[in-house]
Parts: sequence; structure tokens; C-alpha cells
Amino acid sequence: MALNIAHFGYGYWGPNLVRNISANADCQLKWIVDESPSSLQAARERFPGVQTTSDPNDVFADPDVDAVSIATPASTHFRLAKTALEAGKHVFVEKPLCPTVDEAAELVRIAESCSRILFVGHVFVYNSVVREIKRLLDEGELGELYCIHSQRLSLGRVRSDVDVLWNLAPHDISIFLYLLGEMPETVRGYGHSFLQSGINDIGFIDMTFPSGVSAHIHCSWLHPRKTREIIIVGSRKMLVYDDVSTDSKLAIYDCGIDKRKPPRGLKPIDSFAEFQLYKRTGKLTIPNIEFPEPLATQLQAFVDCIQNRDTPITDGKLGLEVVRILERASQP
Repeated sequence: MALNIAHFGYGYWGPNLVRNISANADCQLKWIVDESPSSLQAARERFPGVQTTSDPNDVFADPDVDAVSIATPASTHFRLAKTALEAGKHVFVEKPLCPTVDEAAELVRIAESCSRILFVGHVFVYNSVVREIKRLLDEGELGELYCIHSQRLSLGRVRSDVDVLWNLAPHDISIFLYLLGEMPETVRGYGHSFLQSGINDIGFIDMTFPSGVSAHIHCSWLHPRKTREIIIVGSRKMLVYDDVSTDSKLAIYDCGIDKRKPPRGLKPIDSFAEFQLYKRTGKLTIPNIEFPEPLATQLQAFVDCIQNRDTPITDGKLGLEVVRILERASQP
């Protein structure tokens, strides 16, 4: 039986979610909620058979609604998700889960007490290229991991409700946590505000993980080229994930720096300086990866978790950890 889903927020990102809900055979789009009359009019024109309202209580009071998806400003996530969970609805909420750790932790607690799915929209975890990178790391293809560096840069879209790290870094933080399977030991963030006082439009996060991996995130609304890139350096191989590329999103480089002992017969090695370092270069591999729309994959995962009572990969606890890292990075 198809799930009846109500969607909140038909602004910048909401139409993409609504499009996928309406196209999924396991879903029935029942409501679209937005406080803007023009947005509701656009929704009615695109989806004439769907009920629309500016009052969230119309959805919460509807016993036929099984789940809600939320793509509203982050400041509204807690109130909407909390009310939906307490009304017995499963909840999909866009990233970041909440603006504070306390609110995110409370949503996790409520979801558990209500036995409802709390699913956070960290969409890159459902990206087939990221899934392939996860497989490569788990199989040890890159050897010992040294560092991960990400860049998420463009000219705009400038926000005034959150800074650039809260806007863009959740993508990379969720990817790092998914790939490494561990939480960072140290987090340090810093940024610069040029356009709006007190709202950073360029930001950086540095993290270290228990395994020894060093991770770095660079986000910006002030950059001449759109860049969505992650570089992972290992002892055996390195890779580049270029999300902007249309034909080579993942490139695997068989290269590195090898440390070798001098030939036998020489004096014992007393220090690192006595090792010989060799630059190694090999072939470049660009794997052929099928690339279904990550939003569609993500939505199906949400539906499957509800129907099978499974725990999502991007559940409320992961969303909470992302918010915790962002909060640590925002500390002066």
C-alpha cells in the first residue's frame, strides 16, 4: 500500500522533493504546505490533484497522513518535526536536522519514544559515486588512509538565515562520517564574512579522527568557479570525486610516495631520514558507475525504512552528530 505523504516547503529545494514523491509508486502525495500564497499557487498548477494549505495543523490532524517531508528553513525544523512525530507521522527532514544540538537530541528522543522513523536528508550518502568510494575504502583499495579534503565552492546562493558552513558543510560532514564510520576527536572551524556582518560566506573546518585520518572542508559563496570535489589520499592509491563532472565523476590514481629501506648490508637504520622515499606513478582508472538520481534513491530508502521498520543510514542520530560537529566548528 502506498504511503500518504505531506510535504512542507515549496520554495527553492522543496519542488525537487515533491517531484520525486509524486513519481514514486510507493508514495501518494497528499498535501503541500507553504506559507507563501505564490508558492502554493505554483504547487497547485504543477500538482492539481494535491491538497494545499498554509496551516501545518491541517496535516497534523489528518489521520490518513503516514509521513511528512520537511524542506523549510532550519529554524522551523524542530517545531514541525516534533509536532509531526507526536502526531504519529514518520518524518523526513532536510539537512541540517536542527540549528542546535539540544533540539536535534530532543527530536531523536521523541522519535524513539514514538517508534517513528526520523530520516535526515543527507542526500550524498545515497549518491552512487559515494557508495562506490565507501566500497573501495572498506576493501582497503587505497591502503592506509591519510587525509580527506573537500571543496564546496560557488558564486552564491548567499543565505541570510545560516552561514556558509551550516549551509554547505553538512554535505561533506555526512560523507566523511559515512565513509570513515567514526566520529572526529577534534574539530576546529573558522571563517570570514565579507558580504553580511556576522554571517561567514567563506568557511573552513579541520577534523582529526581516531584512526589518524585528517579531514578538511572548505566552503564558500564567493568563488568564481563551481567546485564540488573530494580528494582522498591513501598509502596505496588516491582518488578524486568531482561531482560537477559529467563524464568522470570518480578518478582513481595508482600513485603515491613509498618509503623503502636501503639495500641490505648497509648500516642499521636509526631514523626516518635514513629511509629512501620513492615517487610511484601508475595508471589512472575512471570506473563506469550508473548514476540514478540520488534524491530518488534517498526517498526510496525512506519508504523502505518505514515499511520494513529498518533504521536509516541517515537517521536522527547521524543528523545529530552532524549538528554537533557544526556547533563545535562554530565555537570561537
